[in-house]
Amino acid sequence: MPLRLPDKLPAIELLKRENIFVMDDSRAHMQDIRPLKIAILNLMPLKITTETDLIRLLSNTPLQLEISFMKLKSHTSKNTPIEHMLMFYRDFEQMRNEKYDGMIITGAPVETLDFEEVTYWDEMQDIFQWARTHVTSTLFICWAAQAGLFYYYGIPKYPLPKKMFGIFPQYTQDPTLPIFRGFDDVFQMPHSRHTEVHREDILAHPDLQLIAESPDSGVSMVMARGGREFFITGHLEYAPDTLDKEYRRDKDIRDDVELPRHYYLNDNPDNHPLVSWRAHANLLYNNWINYYVYQETPYDINEIR
Repeated sequence: MPLRLPDKLPAIELLKRENIFVMDDSRAHMQDIRPLKIAILNLMPLKITTETDLIRLLSNTPLQLEISFMKLKSHTSKNTPIEHMLMFYRDFEQMRNEKYDGMIITGAPVETLDFEEVTYWDEMQDIFQWARTHVTSTLFICWAAQAGLFYYYGIPKYPLPKKMFGIFPQYTQDPTLPIFRGFDDVFQMPHSRHTEVHREDILAHPDLQLIAESPDSGVSMVMARGGREFFITGHLEYAPDTLDKEYRRDKDIRDDVELPRHYYLNDNPDNHPLVSWRAHANLLYNNWINYYVYQETPYDINEIR
């Protein structure tokens, strides 16, 4: 079953070229079923790119999903046309009284700042508190994962001596969890960050479960509240060329940029990237939608507590 998306969203045409089945609102109204409502708080600078990456993965489910994009009133995007934001995004205040079966909160380019120094931290705290009673299951990605762990559970983040940049093997700690249905014992995950959370802090908290980690990149996935919250420190949603674009952008600005690890064929940036995470990315999002959203959310969405 395809995703239900706002008419004229750029991702629709981009993904149709990849033979991914999506539909706009006009066609979706013809199907007499209740779609799952998914909110996406997109904090990334290149919003259209992130929209497309996430929709590509969410389309890999047999369920109809209705996607709503949320934005912050306390922050104005500088890298996305204002016309796009006005057409496809709504402020949190406009969505506050609604409930959602699932929610995704993306990373943000503010990880080197203390959480309290982020200009929109107050609004983020309001959203975190709201999600607890208005969303069945929430995925927190990269900076949002660290921010959520800090807000809900007091888990601090720590600066890294150098950027965690590349593709790293992850080991599942409880392969029986539905989120890992169909997973191999080891899976690859892209990372691009300057800070981390420590496994000792996660393991010491009785309400948190460390469910995937790497000897190279550290904590990668944490689960809480029986799957109502997932904190993912990497970027399984990344397209094949995302790290390449980031590497070349930074290389044009600075001389100390390291090659993303385990990414290019033969570690040569003149070669194409080796995509080693796509299958598990699709599995994870499909499992999340099926087992932690669809199977858990009430039919009457107003009963979400």
